[in-house]
Amino acid sequence: MPMISVLVSLFLSLRSCLRSRAALQLEVLALRHQLQVLNRSRPRRLRLVTADRWLWAWLSRSWTAWRTALVIVQPETVIAWHRQGFRVFWTWKSRRRVGRRAIAADVRALIRTMSEANPLWGAPGFTANC
Repeated sequence: MPMISVLVSLFLSLRSCLRSRAALQLEVLALRHQLQVLNRSRPRRLRLVTADRWLWAWLSRSWTAWRTALVIVQPETVIAWHRQGFRVFWTWKSRRRVGRRAIAADVRALIRTMSEANPLWGAPGFTANC
């Protein structure tokens, strides 16, 4: 068995020579992040914070081979975090805004001036509700 692991490591090293520098840097970033999370969580249960989830959601969108470097959680978990982020964003984006929008003071003054200058609007009993 040790011989097989050596051959696999050698094959992976040769494969890494053929990949782009950006892909290698992203893999290094991903692996270092996982080590940091493991060191931070030791010996307790693995604890991921929101920033960790955001990093993996971003890596899943910007790096095609992100699944190969993922060790601490399953790839489906990262995809679920990404979907949850979109749900939270669109919930915030489509929130119900209550009430009427405020009209600026200069616009109100202009409406009043126009209503006073217009003889049809100046009729008795007519008031501009601004």
